[in-house]
Amino acid sequence: MERFEQWLADVTGPATTWLSGVNDWVYTWIIIAALVGTGIYLTVATRGVQFRHVRTMFSHLRESRKNANGGISSFQAFAMGMATRIGIGNITGVALAMILGGPGALFWMWAVAFFGMATAFAEATLAQIFKQRHGDGSFRGGPATYILYGTGSRALANLFAVFMVFSMIVAMPMVQANSISGVLYGSHNLPLWISGLIIASLTAAVLVGGVRGIARATEYISPIMALAYLFTAVVIIALNIGELPSFFSDVFASAFGLNEALAGTAGGILAAILNGVRRGLFSNEAGMGTNPNAAATATVNHPVSQGLIQSLGVFFDTMLVSTATGFIILTSGVVNLQEVGQEASSHITSDAVSQTLGGWMAVPFSIMIFFFAFSSILGAYAYADANLVFMGLTSRGWQIGSRVVAVACSGIGAVLALPFVWTLMDSAMAVVTLLNLVGVIALSKWVTAALRDYEKQQGESEISFEPANAGLPGRIATDGWVPAP
Repeated sequence: MERFEQWLADVTGPATTWLSGVNDWVYTWIIIAALVGTGIYLTVATRGVQFRHVRTMFSHLRESRKNANGGISSFQAFAMGMATRIGIGNITGVALAMILGGPGALFWMWAVAFFGMATAFAEATLAQIFKQRHGDGSFRGGPATYILYGTGSRALANLFAVFMVFSMIVAMPMVQANSISGVLYGSHNLPLWISGLIIASLTAAVLVGGVRGIARATEYISPIMALAYLFTAVVIIALNIGELPSFFSDVFASAFGLNEALAGTAGGILAAILNGVRRGLFSNEAGMGTNPNAAATATVNHPVSQGLIQSLGVFFDTMLVSTATGFIILTSGVVNLQEVGQEASSHITSDAVSQTLGGWMAVPFSIMIFFFAFSSILGAYAYADANLVFMGLTSRGWQIGSRVVAVACSGIGAVLALPFVWTLMDSAMAVVTLLNLVGVIALSKWVTAALRDYEKQQGESEISFEPANAGLPGRIATDGWVPAP
């Protein structure tokens, strides 16, 4: 197996170098401006929906397990989205961003999330407006659907769907499996190929149940793992409470190049911005076009209610979980960010936790990492499935084939070199993000109209969505809001 792993590293090396150069240019000159610009535009257009409706977001979250009427509940759709949001991006991704861009990368992750909450609200609301009823009574939808039926461009919709399927059944499983195997090898010396077999076997077992099976699994895995990780972080913060001021000081100093010793290993402030935005996008997924696929599956009374819940997911992801990871790494003293390579990102958070709380935490933390990543693989497949349905690829052959590919990639990703896996994911993310943002901007009037309709009904005993009376800029061409026969 060692020869096979070395062969894979030799084969992927040139591709990694070339793709990395392309990614750097695209993210520097296009992605950052598109993400932040869209977030600012939508924040203004919705009059700061992510601030004005914070209490409403939590209120909807409390009630989100109810009124599914046999379909996928609002909470299940939220949990499915959180399965890919809160995951390895919050642990390995944050560590990688800080290795490449210094502590300041964390600040730029916050900035992306700050405006990204408005973007997440908009794309989830659009997914709900244009959702379609599936044969089993559940709903499907997402960017491909709202791009097609909202803008009328089948070419852009199909292009998005193709890249989303590739991202979610090839690149995403590879990234998550790679992080699992890195932690298990670094903490327990478990051979990479054994990790690959375990991950692939469990993935296959759950995917047999389809999207409903994924929804049931992530409904429990995602919240439990997130709470366990946050509890661990709170304990570490409490033990190092005196380090809190210096932590924020280091982050801000590095973000703006005020302390060159903290400004990253190469490129200073630019490295902090690039890596913070790139890893922030992968972590919270706002604007990427992935979470709308989960948002569309929910059975709700109004599109905006799911939009508000999905927006809250960005806050949980970045402001809480990613920040906790940054604090753990910076205050543990276990590593000098300027003296380690990218490969260390797979285990330095685990090392930091063990250093602070004791070696006994190695096993519980590895379990948390495993289920974070595993639930992300499951959530990613649900997104791929939604886009296969959109393209009409619903035969049993396509279902089995897509699941086989997802299982195989989760196994292969465990033994691939880390830089290649992350570079491949960055490339796929760039394409789907740009296509999604085009759709969101073009359809922003639908978002603001739905929000006005929702706000007019606030205070009433029950809020409902009647497309003909909602002041929308056009007619909804899908059947998601037509009463079921």
